[in-house]
Amino acid sequence: MKNVNAWENYNEADIAELQALNDKYKQALDTGKTERECVKYAVAMAKAAGYEDLSEAIKAGKKLKSGDKVYTVMMGKSVALFNLGKEPLSAGMNILGAHIDSPRIDVKQNPLYESEEMAYLDTHYYGGIKKYQWVTMPLAIHGVVAKKDGTVVDIVIGEEADDPVFAVTDLLIHLAAKQMEKKASVVIEGEKLDLLVGSMPLSSEEEEKKEQVKHGILTILNEKYGIEEEDFASAELEIVPAEKARDLGFDRSMIMAYGQDDRVCAFTSLFAMMAEEDLSRTGCLILVDKEEIGSVGATGMQSRFFENAVAELLSLTEGESELLVRRTLANSAMLSSDVSAAYDPLFAEAFEKRSSAFLGKGLVFNKFTGARGKSGSNDTNAEFIAKLRKLFDEAQVEYQFAELGKVDVGGGGTIAYIMANLGMNVIDSGVAVLCMHAPYEITSKADVYEAYKGYRAFLHYGE
Repeated sequence: MKNVNAWENYNEADIAELQALNDKYKQALDTGKTERECVKYAVAMAKAAGYEDLSEAIKAGKKLKSGDKVYTVMMGKSVALFNLGKEPLSAGMNILGAHIDSPRIDVKQNPLYESEEMAYLDTHYYGGIKKYQWVTMPLAIHGVVAKKDGTVVDIVIGEEADDPVFAVTDLLIHLAAKQMEKKASVVIEGEKLDLLVGSMPLSSEEEEKKEQVKHGILTILNEKYGIEEEDFASAELEIVPAEKARDLGFDRSMIMAYGQDDRVCAFTSLFAMMAEEDLSRTGCLILVDKEEIGSVGATGMQSRFFENAVAELLSLTEGESELLVRRTLANSAMLSSDVSAAYDPLFAEAFEKRSSAFLGKGLVFNKFTGARGKSGSNDTNAEFIAKLRKLFDEAQVEYQFAELGKVDVGGGGTIAYIMANLGMNVIDSGVAVLCMHAPYEITSKADVYEAYKGYRAFLHYGE
């Protein structure tokens, strides 16, 4: 069995469609660098496609029917979309699920301080990162500040050409002899990932006043955003790379960008959901938060957010019943759309080549993830995989099967096992990524295209 390079099968029309899709995808990456921004992007696209807020339908007591489309948002950081099919909802849904949080650096709740007339924001990194990769590069600040008067201020600084950027500093090589002897995990320690944000003292007649640089930063924040220092306590500010998504390679066959784990699956799933109208089974898209730290909290997949949404939807279609909720979920099928590690020949020792995913060879299926003895994984049944093979072959989607590196080297997880706990068929599927969890990750444009085609095909599973 040999997987072919998807590029070999494309004609001029395919290439044109591929390029248009990837241009749209890059724009989405630049627009959605945080989970809140991704949700806003998804909701705007859904509204333009005729989706209605589920909460409004509930208030109106509206009876929903085949062809109706609704969405629901959880705390601004997770969203679920439903396109009601011809079959009863309790017959099951075809679900695309992806996460929209990515590894990053978060700002602490009491962050702003001055040291030797330089101002910093104290930080706490989020998700699995190699800390040394985040130094000496242009960084942007995205997020919200919630004030006591109830207003919420959106913050995006560092993305426009005339914006300032920020940085985490590193020790110069001339003085780094001891630093270079350290393990990579501690070359840069977590408490040294503080963000440099200013160095100019505020002009003041009070010459004895301390922390003039910090005072100057607070003055700027207050004048531009109406923020006081105490407002940091109720802020969610994320530090992300400031650069935009770019084509990679002389042939422009790849994309290099921040947050492709897992937004490459999230956005292609969203595009697929918007492209399909006439469905037999209800189509569903879930974009969730907190996967990188265990899918915890109200906006993570382990919450009851999705189950509650299904219960509300059933109340507007077939009637309220806990049994119907369970039946609907158990009868559903899902692609847990998350990325897989692409084989890197420069680090071949970490991979088992026969079971690796490769750039340019299409959508990746992981029968199981987890670590070592399949710990923490969902191990999909063979019958479901056979049906998917038939579906994707008929839809002429290029796909491959893989594992995440050598058995004893490491591992990883997704939201698949959480959904499988509800009794549905679930398999991990996604796009192969080089440099996963680095500030800039690499994907193949061909794989982005094949993922989009595959997700569209899956929305017709069971027909």
